Order: sequence, then C-alpha cells, then structure tokens
Amino acid sequence: MRIMRVEKTLVSTNRIDAFGHRPLLVVQDKVGGARSVAVDSVGCIPGDWVICVGSSAAREAAGSKEYPSDLTIVGIIDHWVGDSA
Repeated sequence: MRIMRVEKTLVSTNRIDAFGHRPLLVVQDKVGGARSVAVDSVGCIPGDWVICVGSSAAREAAGSKEYPSDLTIVGIIDHWVGDSA
C-alpha cells in the first residue's frame, strides 16, 4: 500500500470496454514525486490523500482479477499532514 495525493481527474474518452465508467485519477507519490494513474474505487476529489494498492490487489480492488488496473485507490485518508519536501 502507498499513501498518495490526488492531483486531478484524467479524461480518457477512448479506452477499452473492461474499464467501464470507473474514473481515472492522476496521483502523486509526494510533493514533486512521480505521477501515476489510478482507478478511483471510492470517490475521491483532487487534493485528497489516499491509500493505493498495486499489482493483483489493484485488480481485485477495482472489481475483478481480470480488471486491467495496476494501481487502485482503496481509501481516503481523513487526516494526513503530508511531507512538504
């Protein structure tokens, strides 16, 4: 599991059917860190600190073992003082 921050929504109109209508979000490891795309399974908004899972856990959290996700948001952190550097 990783703690990340939601940066913005990723709009993708052409994607495979297996993604369905699940939102895709751009998340960042830390301020100035690497960005990734994550499937939103809990209803996040930009600025939220979230818990993300990867690999097979990401696929199962998104809905099934066959789901094409390598990173899925599984929780919103209610209180987190993030690193400033």
